[in-house]
Amino acid sequence: MNPGLPARAAALTVLSEVLRQRRPLDAALAATARLDARDAGFARVIVSETLRRLGQLDELIRAFVPKPPARNRAGPVPEILLAGACELLFLNVAPHAAVDAANRLAQADNKAVHFKSLINAVLRRVAREGAEVIARQDAARLNTPDWLWQRWSETYGEETARAIATAHLGIPPLDIVAKISPMPDAIHLFGDAFRLGEHVRVDGLPGYADGEWWVQDAAATLPVHLLGELYGKQVIDLCAAPGGKTAQLAASGAQVIAVERDESRMVRLKENLERLHLAADLLLKDVRDFHPKSPSPYVLLDAPCSATGTIRRHPELPWIKGANDVTLCAQAAGELLDAAADMTAKGGLLVFAVCSLEREEGPEQIDDFLRRRREFVREPVAPQDVFGLSQLVDTSGDLRTLPCHLAEKGGMDGFYAARLRHVS
Repeated sequence: MNPGLPARAAALTVLSEVLRQRRPLDAALAATARLDARDAGFARVIVSETLRRLGQLDELIRAFVPKPPARNRAGPVPEILLAGACELLFLNVAPHAAVDAANRLAQADNKAVHFKSLINAVLRRVAREGAEVIARQDAARLNTPDWLWQRWSETYGEETARAIATAHLGIPPLDIVAKISPMPDAIHLFGDAFRLGEHVRVDGLPGYADGEWWVQDAAATLPVHLLGELYGKQVIDLCAAPGGKTAQLAASGAQVIAVERDESRMVRLKENLERLHLAADLLLKDVRDFHPKSPSPYVLLDAPCSATGTIRRHPELPWIKGANDVTLCAQAAGELLDAAADMTAKGGLLVFAVCSLEREEGPEQIDDFLRRRREFVREPVAPQDVFGLSQLVDTSGDLRTLPCHLAEKGGMDGFYAARLRHVS
């Protein structure tokens, strides 16, 4: 078989599932499970970079094919062209290899085979002229759908919106939280967050099997730190899976009650804690149906959301979600936040967090909560609470990280968190 063809065939399947069925990338990547490690890695690179540069690639293909064939007649032709152009322009694959592979993929499909000559001609032209076209494009703008660009421009200003979009074009580094001590070549960012410079298989790295560390974006570690010193204290961790924050809490010596409603995600959480040799009381329940025996002095709610703060690591999100998803998530978060408030003891702290850049899921959520729950007040976050990084604290005193923060070190995910005190 032609070298690399299994990887490209799998990448084509994944791209089609993501773009046509709006399937999350992690789920679609199941198509690579039977490949050897090298082919699986190549398939992931093709898919991830194609999605990361989808706006640019789409404009380029449309310039070379003014009247693209109808999808119902052409089968996977659009995805073959997008992936092929990505290989040529962003992955630096030799033209003969990329074009030949695209032709073979078309030959293997009973619809795409009729457009083999078109695919061949377009990709050869991309090889000759594509780099010049790409150089003239506004990459940040093209790779950000209108619904997100407009939102971010209104919320943060166009300059910051562009910085966010630019940060999404880079391959994100691997961040870890070290339970005991980090690997020798890890770069310390802040607190218990470290960064690795190489992109390798996680389970093959030193200390992984022994449970010395776990993968967690640096920004995602910060909400736990807003709770303060937790040794020996009870913390209720809501919507806990996959368990990064649960592990942080347990490693700090807290007595953790971790609540998660999704059974498969709870299995993953349990496996993660077992590998890390950490303990927590795991409860398979919907947050809205959970009533602890007594209120807790510390409650953490990492609410489900649109996850637009994690686009660096999930480049499919802008293309499979829309403004309606933000609205639905915001509505659900209000119910979860009220349930979390009911679990918080008088005088206790409630930290609400989302990995979203959208104001409805963050600041507006908290403003609405404080209007209806007068027994809570905002307890502002100070720079010392986030290791002196004052740029991570917004004007309301809430945590707000952006993908363009720490740009010189590789950026970070977008997170919002508010710290709320039960005062009555």
